[in-house]
Amino acid sequence: MKLVFTKSNLTKAVNIVMKAVPTRTTMTILECILIDATTNVIKFTANDMELGIETIVEGDIIEKGKIALDAKFFSEFIRKLPDNEITLETDNNNVATIYCENTKINIAGKSGDDFSYLPAIVKDKFITLSQFSLREVINQTIFSLSMLDNNKLMTGELFEVTDNKLKVVGLDGHRIAIRNITLEDHYDHIKVIVPGKTLSEISKILSTDAESMVNIYFTNNHILFEFDETLVVSRLIEGDYFKIDQMLSNDYETKISINKKEFMESIERANLFIKESDKKPIIFSVTDGSLRVNVKSAIGNFDDNININKDGKDIMIGFNPKFLIDALKVIDEETIDIYMVNPKSPCFIRDREQSYIYLILPVNFVV
Repeated sequence: MKLVFTKSNLTKAVNIVMKAVPTRTTMTILECILIDATTNVIKFTANDMELGIETIVEGDIIEKGKIALDAKFFSEFIRKLPDNEITLETDNNNVATIYCENTKINIAGKSGDDFSYLPAIVKDKFITLSQFSLREVINQTIFSLSMLDNNKLMTGELFEVTDNKLKVVGLDGHRIAIRNITLEDHYDHIKVIVPGKTLSEISKILSTDAESMVNIYFTNNHILFEFDETLVVSRLIEGDYFKIDQMLSNDYETKISINKKEFMESIERANLFIKESDKKPIIFSVTDGSLRVNVKSAIGNFDDNININKDGKDIMIGFNPKFLIDALKVIDEETIDIYMVNPKSPCFIRDREQSYIYLILPVNFVV
């Protein structure tokens, strides 16, 4: 095999597939990137058996072939080469030779025939949306997942398609993040749980261009994302997702409208008075026209007042500041509405159309 690349094209492809290379595995072949030029295109593939990524690389095929190369070494070495043309050759013993300007190295590879290709996905059940929208909806919900939880369902996000609506939900037992987006077409009902790791990695390689589209295909066991000459295949999480609708309510005793920027900056200032080991909540006291933000800790005391519009009863309630900050960071509106029932019931941050809903459980506190 003999291939010629520009450094930028080669680096881009390696960076994409590296996201599916396992950090730990007993199968050394999975620590490799498969370079396959047996057809008229060059494909790079990585696969950790849960997540697999394949991308087509722009380059010249002088001689066809394939080889598997150690991903970490190959990635780091390519990154340190000069910004010039790179040639990759292999021999019959799976030894790869890489040339770039005055640099030449030989590295031992493995047979490409030993590599596990991505599973074949039947493309009959799918949706289409912009890469920008998918990237946004992931970033606006994924922070609510519990990546290390013993409950597997809490490490994944619900993707539910109903007609022309896509609902994405993440939760960790203390909070729920929900985003609803409208699709351009109408689709069959789909309900799957996608691993958070898959979504985290795919959000890093999606385009921010609203005109660039992504097709998402669904089977009983897998999900396939197809965009920009790249395929990302992931296993789904098995099981019945939590009954989210039973956790949501439109009832409230107190509703406030508040400037989001002022609210978030006040919470961030208050958070400076809380050591992580303390696990102290921030206390909110809601009265007519004012929200008082208060913290008492070993560092000192913090008090702040923010102007609000209030509908309903006065309330004093405590929250973990991180949960509020995470939600506020991904809301674009200048003014937000917060709905509360009592100091022991969850609060809801949501817009009128309920395109976003953030449920946050309060924290017990002693006055």
